[in-house]
Amino acid sequence: MSTGSSAPKAGIVVVGSLNADLTIYTDRLPNPGETVHGNGFAVNPGGKSANQAVAASKLGGKVSLIGAVGEDPNGTMLLDSTASAGVDVSRVRRSDAATGVAVISVDARGENSIIISAGANGTLRPADVEAAAFADAAVVSLCLEVGMDTVVAAAQAGHDAGATVLLNLSPYAEVPEVLAGLSDVLLVNAHEAAMFLGSEAGIPDADAEAEAWEPVRAQFADRGLQRVLVTLGAQGSVVLDSLARGAEDQITRISPTRVDAVDTTGAGDAFTGAVAARLAAGDSLADAAAFASVAAALAATKKGTQAAYASREEVEAARAS
Repeated sequence: MSTGSSAPKAGIVVVGSLNADLTIYTDRLPNPGETVHGNGFAVNPGGKSANQAVAASKLGGKVSLIGAVGEDPNGTMLLDSTASAGVDVSRVRRSDAATGVAVISVDARGENSIIISAGANGTLRPADVEAAAFADAAVVSLCLEVGMDTVVAAAQAGHDAGATVLLNLSPYAEVPEVLAGLSDVLLVNAHEAAMFLGSEAGIPDADAEAEAWEPVRAQFADRGLQRVLVTLGAQGSVVLDSLARGAEDQITRISPTRVDAVDTTGAGDAFTGAVAARLAAGDSLADAAAFASVAAALAATKKGTQAAYASREEVEAARAS
C-alpha cells in the first residue's frame, strides 16, 4: 500500500551538443603554418553533451538527452551510439542543418587540440526545452556548445523542477548573471576559472595546498557561485563548497589518478558525466569529484571518447586497487 510519499528524483537531463569527432593522431601537434604527418584517423561519436550523457549512463545514471543532429549519416551514428549506451534520445531532434563536427588532433602524449563547427547544434532553441522533460530530473547538465539562450532556458527549467543545475563552462564564454544565478554547481578548469574571475595571477599552482584556494572560493562566492569544481588536469581537482557547514570542508583537494594517457579527448566530459551521475545518486560534491577523477583518468587510457568511458564497476575496481 502506498504511503503517499514520492520517491526522490534520480534522473539526469543533459541539454546540448552532439558532434561527429574527426580525429587524427600524430607524434606532435603542428606549429602555426606547419604540416606534420599523421599516423591514424578515426570518425567517432562525440560532442560534449552526448559524451557527458553516455558517461553518466554507463556509470548507472538514468539519462535523457536534448539536442539536435542532421538528417545525415553522422546524425544516425550519434543517435545509435548514444542510445546504445542506454541514453533516452527521444528528444534529440533531426535538423535540416548538417550534424555538428569536431576536428581533433591528438599527439603522442595524448594531448589534443579541437575545432568545432556547430552545425545542427546551432539550431537548438529554447522551444526545444520542454518542461515535461525535467519532471524526474535530479541533475541537469549543461555546457556552452549550443546557444546561450537555450542554455539559460534549460537552466531555468531545471531550477523550476528542483534539480541541481550543473554548468560546465566550456567552451568558455561570458556567462550572463541570470545563468550564474541558476547554476548550483559550476565546473571549470583552471584557465576557465581565471577568465571567469578575471584574475589569472590569483589561481594557485596546480600542486598548491587546499588553503591556497581560499581567496578563489571567496571570489566565486562573491559572484553568487557557492559550489565550484576546478579541474587541474593531471594534478586532480579542487572542490570549493561555500555551503559546507565547517570551514575545513569548504575546500577539498582531490588527488589525481595516475595513468598512462593515450588520448585525453573527452576526459573532461567523462568527469562531468560522472559528477552528474553521483550527484543524482545522492553523493556529496567532494565524493562525486573523487569518483569522477577516476572515471576521467580511465577514459584517457583509450583512444576516442564514448567508447573509452568506463562502467561503474570498472571505476569502483580502480578505486579499490
